[in-house]
Amino acid sequence: MNLRKLILVCSLLIAYQITNAQEICPIIPQPVKFAKTDGSFVLTQHSPIVAESKLLIPVAHYLQQELLKEQGLPLSVYKASKESGVKLLLTSKKSSDLYTLEISSKGVEISASDAEGAFYGVVSLLQIARQSKNLKGSLSLEGCKIQDSPLYEWRGLMLDESRHFFGVAKVKSILDWMAFYKLNRFHWHLTDEPAWRIEIKRYPGLALIGGIGDFLNGTLPSQYYTQEQVKEIVAYAAQRFITVIPEIDMPGHASAANRAYPEFSGGGSEGHPEFTFNPGKEVTYQYLSNILRETNALFPSGMIHLGGDEVSYGNQQWSTNADIKTLMQSKGLANVKEVEKYFMKRMADSVYSMNAKLLVWDEMAEVDLPKDKTIIFWWRHDKPDMLNLSLKKGYETVLCPRLPFYFDFVQDSTHNYGRKWSNKLYNALESVYSFSQDNYLDGSVSKKQILGIQADLWTETIQSDQRLDYLLFPRITALAEAAWSKNAKDFQAFMQRLKKHMPLFQQASIYYYDPFNPAKNPEPVRIGAGVKRFDTGL
Repeated sequence: MNLRKLILVCSLLIAYQITNAQEICPIIPQPVKFAKTDGSFVLTQHSPIVAESKLLIPVAHYLQQELLKEQGLPLSVYKASKESGVKLLLTSKKSSDLYTLEISSKGVEISASDAEGAFYGVVSLLQIARQSKNLKGSLSLEGCKIQDSPLYEWRGLMLDESRHFFGVAKVKSILDWMAFYKLNRFHWHLTDEPAWRIEIKRYPGLALIGGIGDFLNGTLPSQYYTQEQVKEIVAYAAQRFITVIPEIDMPGHASAANRAYPEFSGGGSEGHPEFTFNPGKEVTYQYLSNILRETNALFPSGMIHLGGDEVSYGNQQWSTNADIKTLMQSKGLANVKEVEKYFMKRMADSVYSMNAKLLVWDEMAEVDLPKDKTIIFWWRHDKPDMLNLSLKKGYETVLCPRLPFYFDFVQDSTHNYGRKWSNKLYNALESVYSFSQDNYLDGSVSKKQILGIQADLWTETIQSDQRLDYLLFPRITALAEAAWSKNAKDFQAFMQRLKKHMPLFQQASIYYYDPFNPAKNPEPVRIGAGVKRFDTGL
């Protein structure tokens, strides 16, 4: 009798586990509403992709190429078909849903009020397809209904290529994964102290001389993106509904530019030589405005990030520079901080004159810039007052605090090559997933001005594609969930869904950190001649 009861209990447990597994949503980030339904649809090479609206044809072609690349299914795109397949519909009525997706025995139907919504419906379908059984050239898609829309408008990732250069193929791969997880802003950090990475035809030395070297080796041959390559990457991103925003850092972090054109240097410090542009020379503003005009023409985003951070690292010579002293006297500027504000206002006007928005780091919240033309990026997690100041002044604001959104920080306590905060804090997967803006806001500010969140991938410790992958995956999934999903946080449920995505990284030859089996892929470390060691206290 006891044996019978034991067998019954075990059977019920197994049945529950199977049912529970079947109910797990396969999609990251988690949709607003997901429900399993009866029935399924078998997708074959004869199944049509139907896009009745011309606006949805590019989205249909994207689905077509991804199904061919990942599943080997050569589907065709039609304007109409009587056969069951994938139908993309443009709805006239506006709703709170960005898209809806339904899979039934009759086929797959994705509805949205615009092409962007349809694209995200397609991305959800592709995630389901990648996890479905592929049986001799056909995919069995289980029935479900999805209603979905994002939490934040801005779902971003920044890549620093000044410190280490990765090239067109790697950037495209990052954009592919961003699209797969519904991230939509690529912040491209192209200039800084180590190197200048974008061709400016009016000033060729910026790339040819400023592009020499990287963070670890100052003698490497020049590496940079030509303007044609920039256009190629921007177009590739646009096909995936990703906006690319360039960053041209100023007035600090200008060492690479000043190596090429020292006549515009405002000096630096022992640790940061030739760190600044010279705000005392009128020609500096013309020079930088010419650079920005050429840059702006390459990026249809209508946004340029000018940095504006950490100027004090290398402005020590400003107080003794003759040109800057003359500027201070003529403009009534009391100190170098006032000079910094004057410089940023001048360069902001240059950006505004191109009908572009100015993006800057949170130090610039103290400068009185037009709130309707400026976006502040709050990065200093230990200075929530700067976030609240930005919001109180009426600026739209993107949240990218070092903790937990600097992805050059290690993600596990056992990792020892990379950054941790001063008290040994690091950016674990759960910290990224669990981020809440409410932990930093005081009660008097408006949340409506918060555009979204962004992770920043600084590359002092990232010398290879392998290490880049290790720091980005799987945290990109937690970032996506934090940026998109409106549902209550449930880290264990997220981990159940993530487990289904780990094989996708393996299939793509991504060298990822495996939180389920940390020993599977050891932390990549490259230490040798000419390589700077970053210890765990950096």
